[in-house]
Amino acid sequence: MYDYFMPNVNFFGRGSVSVTGERCKILGGKKVLIVTDTFLRGLRGGPVEKVVNSLKKEDIEAIFYDGVEPNPKDTNVADGLKIFRAENCDMIVTVGGGSAHDCGKGIGIAATHEGDLYEDYAGIEKLEYPLPPLVCVNTTAGTGSEVTRHCVITHTKKKIKFVIVSWRNTPLVSINDPELMTGKPAGLTAATGMDALTHAVESYISLGANPITDAAAIQAIKLISGNLRQAVAYGMNMEARENMAYASLLAGMAFNNAGLGYVHAMAHQLGGVYDMPHGVANAILLPHVARFNLIANPQRFADIAEFMGENIDGLSVREAADKAIQAIEKISQDVNIPMNLKDLGVRESDFELMAKMALQDGNAISNPIQGNEKDIVSIFKSAF
Repeated sequence: MYDYFMPNVNFFGRGSVSVTGERCKILGGKKVLIVTDTFLRGLRGGPVEKVVNSLKKEDIEAIFYDGVEPNPKDTNVADGLKIFRAENCDMIVTVGGGSAHDCGKGIGIAATHEGDLYEDYAGIEKLEYPLPPLVCVNTTAGTGSEVTRHCVITHTKKKIKFVIVSWRNTPLVSINDPELMTGKPAGLTAATGMDALTHAVESYISLGANPITDAAAIQAIKLISGNLRQAVAYGMNMEARENMAYASLLAGMAFNNAGLGYVHAMAHQLGGVYDMPHGVANAILLPHVARFNLIANPQRFADIAEFMGENIDGLSVREAADKAIQAIEKISQDVNIPMNLKDLGVRESDFELMAKMALQDGNAISNPIQGNEKDIVSIFKSAF
């Protein structure tokens, strides 16, 4: 038996941001907290301005929290909550990538649940009450957070990223407008695109994979392999941007229901300890975790090689599986992702602690091989 989580309504395609106000009105919104970052808020003619214009058409007041940071912090959630309560907002609209969406979810959780986010709600299905209505307007092709039940927050004192997984976190509406994604820096496009590829690959080999999640993961892998390089090379390539938007959405649908694995469990520790960009951490770790997982299901890795466009004719299953790892490394190199952790300032002395925390991360339970701390340290060393 499998369950399947997805927002009630999902809009995608060029110009779809225009429905934001209409959807907020349908949900009963009168005073909306827009959760975003300072860059997007200040961008003339950008995504936030388009959202505000759509809200104005429906006579909905917009209040702002624009303090979202990459790897959103518990302090960001607390600051946003103060504004939400002080202004008596009745719903939340997130504008941005995964950081904005996760922060918005965190604010919604804190607004409806007493106690500490980490101590009381980290884990799976610990939320008791509905969140305020949540609409997610996505501006990057990467995290898939606009369609998932995952809320990932960094604990500033403990320096760990923790995950609150609950069907109550699932946004009511997601909006993926590729026109909001044009012009993004090449480095951001590359990192978020590799994040999406990691979602698709991990969900395809996850212990929770099923035919429905497979369909989404397979198409995501094909679209990313065929479009990420082009989107990085020329940010105004609308066809590549649109295909990456679909790929990110599909990958989000896949992992939201199949689960992930050790790449994300380990990447969360790099984000918590070093504030490393999530997509970069995933991209560096993905081929190394894939080598560790390969023996669990070599046929699935052989499939991935084919989905990524590799010629596997005449190869054994194991040879074809190795091609998948090579293809992952090649696309990462082509979009200029750093190739090891050492160059990003990671210290070997942190491996044991990060390995211990990775095995406690909720994403670890669906990895196809259940390893131990020594195994995780070994993977960190191979990526070093």
